[in-house]
Amino acid sequence: MNGEEQAINLILDAILLATVSFCGAAVNSVAGGGTLLTFPVLGAMLSDIPGGMVTANTTSTIGLWPGALTAAWAYRDERRATPEWSRWLLVPSITGALLGSVALIGLPSSSFNRLVPWLVLLAAILFALQPWISSLSVRSSTSSCENNDLLNRDSLSQRSLAWMACSQFLIAVYGGYFGAGIGILMLASLGMARLGDIHRLNSVKNELATAVNGTAAGLFVLGSFAGLSNVHWPSVGVMACGSLAGGLVGSVLARRIPAALVRHGVAAIGFLLAAYYFGREWQLFG
Repeated sequence: MNGEEQAINLILDAILLATVSFCGAAVNSVAGGGTLLTFPVLGAMLSDIPGGMVTANTTSTIGLWPGALTAAWAYRDERRATPEWSRWLLVPSITGALLGSVALIGLPSSSFNRLVPWLVLLAAILFALQPWISSLSVRSSTSSCENNDLLNRDSLSQRSLAWMACSQFLIAVYGGYFGAGIGILMLASLGMARLGDIHRLNSVKNELATAVNGTAAGLFVLGSFAGLSNVHWPSVGVMACGSLAGGLVGSVLARRIPAALVRHGVAAIGFLLAAYYFGREWQLFG
């Protein structure tokens, strides 16, 4: 392959990566599952690198984080209407993400490779079940607003807050390790706390997701400089540009784009990817 062909391939790869990063950040701003779009593309691009799947995961986490920031900013008005106690969930979010990301860096890459099919399948199932999870969350929140007016309370029972903290910690551990679908898990958990309608739930979810992904991304960056983890920095730069725009646009268009269309598409991609990764792990492709 001559230099001109290499340059063309690099440009095409950058366009593809920027596009899936834009779409991934937009999907994340609505519910979650954006990693299902970026991770396989990076995995294919970095397949020749030792530990390429882990590198794809760390790179995806860092590259999508700017989109999480813009999504959280776009929901700032809804966030102001939620109780102050919900900000305490940032503590288990950060500690859980630290544990999950340390596990990713510390465990052999072969362990992550074996888990990839199951992680992708779990994320696809979560995304497919999103309407049911969201309806439970909204029904629970609406019932609470009618009966207890929890939105106007500044406190929550210690037992309920402890349950919420434990739930968020476990979600954050998973988020630090892989992360696809954490938004959907958080919507289900936050719905049980009865924080309000789906848009207020999304505002809290986006803030917590920013903390989880930001913590993991920060550790991956430090690990890269210390030689403990691998990050493909050229891809991070391209992804950051795409995800910045995607997070903002996705938040603005969340109420206008048919959610079912996005959900069906991403879930279908997830199931197909899970089948592919299972086939590769079990050596079904020869």
